[in-house]
Amino acid sequence: MLMQKKDAFAERMPDQIEIENADSLRRILASQVDGDETVKLSLALGDNQIKPVTLAPALAASLMELLRLVSSGKGFRMIPVDAELTTQQAADLLNVSRPHLIKLLENNEMSFAKTGRHRRVKAADLFAYKKKRDTERSDALSELAAMDMESDLL
Repeated sequence: MLMQKKDAFAERMPDQIEIENADSLRRILASQVDGDETVKLSLALGDNQIKPVTLAPALAASLMELLRLVSSGKGFRMIPVDAELTTQQAADLLNVSRPHLIKLLENNEMSFAKTGRHRRVKAADLFAYKKKRDTERSDALSELAAMDMESDLL
């Protein structure tokens, strides 16, 4: 059996077999998820043993999200919250240019550390900034939609 490298989907898209495997596992897991309850599964091991497994709600939700990505044919990269990212990696995650990210850092929109001449951004800080940015955008769009509805009523 050919073994894929550990971070396989960061560099390539899932193949059809992986998509089908992920979709099957996602359906099985989804059938067992009941709100915020733990998920109890039984795994059949190769030597005719049954192994009970209990997943905490957060773990089940994370696994479901990962399986959704693979079953939809999307690649992904797992980033630990405590990882330090280069400015290019951070810019890619925000879907902005590297010069724009540098401006954000220089304007203290997000904290960073310098290692020699190089800036490093903690993933946790990047994710916090992204959440704040996305919330502000969503609020602004909601406000515009409300204003648009008001002008239609006049």
